[in-house]
Amino acid sequence: MFHVKHFDVVVIGGGHAGAEAAAAAVRVGARTALISMRKDRIGVMSCNPAIGGLGKGHLVREVDALDGIMGLAADAAGIQFRLLNRRKGPAVQGPRTQADRKLYCQAIQALLARQLGLEIIEGEVVDLIDGPNGSVSGVELLDGTRLSAAAVVLTAGTFLNGIIHVGDQHRSGGREGDVASVRLAHRLAGLGLKRGRLKTGTPPRLDGKTIAWEGLDVQPGDDEPVMLSFLSKAPQARQVSCGITHTNERTHDIVRANLGRSAMYGGHIDGVGPRYCPSIEDKVVRFADKTGHQIFLEPEGLEDDTVYPNGISTSLPADVQHDYVRSIKGLENVTILQAGYAIEYDFFDPSALRPTLESTVMGLFFAGQINGTTGYEEAAAQGLVAGANAAAAALGRAPVLFSRTDSYIGVMLDDLISRGVTEPYRMFTSRAEYRLHLRADNADQRMTGLGLAAGLVGSSRAKTYNDKMARIGAANAVLGARTCSPQELQAVGIGVSRDGATRSLLQVLAF
Repeated sequence: MFHVKHFDVVVIGGGHAGAEAAAAAVRVGARTALISMRKDRIGVMSCNPAIGGLGKGHLVREVDALDGIMGLAADAAGIQFRLLNRRKGPAVQGPRTQADRKLYCQAIQALLARQLGLEIIEGEVVDLIDGPNGSVSGVELLDGTRLSAAAVVLTAGTFLNGIIHVGDQHRSGGREGDVASVRLAHRLAGLGLKRGRLKTGTPPRLDGKTIAWEGLDVQPGDDEPVMLSFLSKAPQARQVSCGITHTNERTHDIVRANLGRSAMYGGHIDGVGPRYCPSIEDKVVRFADKTGHQIFLEPEGLEDDTVYPNGISTSLPADVQHDYVRSIKGLENVTILQAGYAIEYDFFDPSALRPTLESTVMGLFFAGQINGTTGYEEAAAQGLVAGANAAAAALGRAPVLFSRTDSYIGVMLDDLISRGVTEPYRMFTSRAEYRLHLRADNADQRMTGLGLAAGLVGSSRAKTYNDKMARIGAANAVLGARTCSPQELQAVGIGVSRDGATRSLLQVLAF
């Protein structure tokens, strides 16, 4: 008989949602266990080596404003920083960093190691422990260990009944190099929750030493990097540039000639893929009039020659991948280190969730791709919400709620719960009706106060936030007290109407 260990919250899965959920639960005050099949894979970037972007950068900033860990890890690992949409207004600008995979993983694990009250356990969860009135009161591991908890957060990513597809070949797997979670998937199926299948894909990984970089366009980072975390001042790692190349008609001819061998087009996959991150097969079919598609050649690390060709994810056979990749400028003699693949997995209808991300099974919370979303940032934001609310429920506190009027997190939760999903959900600035107010640069002013009230924000960030707000308050007081006439304003080059009305400098700033 195995001894039962007791926790307030158990988090299943060590991906972006799981890491953020565990850290949030601990900050709220819950004794927490984070269970991962492999401790060394906690925080791994399964697909592209980047954090942030349009809409996604807003989510990272909001997670950071609530004292989350993704922004800090991204800044520690960032090897190229770019503010997307820099030429447009601040409401639609998105901070993004290209990250060193190894450094990012190390940063996440180091940040989790600092969380007092968090125990990390290596093992596979295969069953849920039934509690009173149909609730969940813990988990059971493959080796028979039982962990009791008042709340369980499930962040399974692509592991539930995960199947990896390369052409007409398929195998069970949660992602490349990891086994799928099959027994837990069968247990969840017995709960009567509405579920479905989704799919996502990844491109082949390339050996950067075999790329002809000369002659390719170069994309450097910004001269003045914008950090992901409000606590960061400057990049910590050496900065690098990315390369840019394009597919061409020969590439498209090879893809078209082999569509029947693609797992997606050959009828081997039933799950729906992300519309906004199409495979090369989808691009060739859906945009048949285009003669080329842009590819960003993204280094995966400072001490790693692997390159991620962003823009050519695929489920074609390995031999076809070899042919179409080598048809691309700069890649004529490239070596493929790992073939691209598609992965199909179970998800559960998020319209059945509560705003806390608790499922209809009391004590069981869902976060990340299990809710039908795609992307590291969407997963992290859900993880924070689920972890904070699981801890609040376990400790008998009020739930931590978000509104679409005050945050991108609230927009995402409302979209998922009110509309459900028919395809993997991705965050965009266009989803937020109040995006002129919900900027990435004011996420701390919008969210940190909420985090303080919920017990999510530690003393160090609280001091930084309070100092900043005090400075903003003092500046507003000075600007509000100083008034100027139209003549005075025009004398310094500020165009206003000569209506004789005096205006405060605070009013002038609103022009």
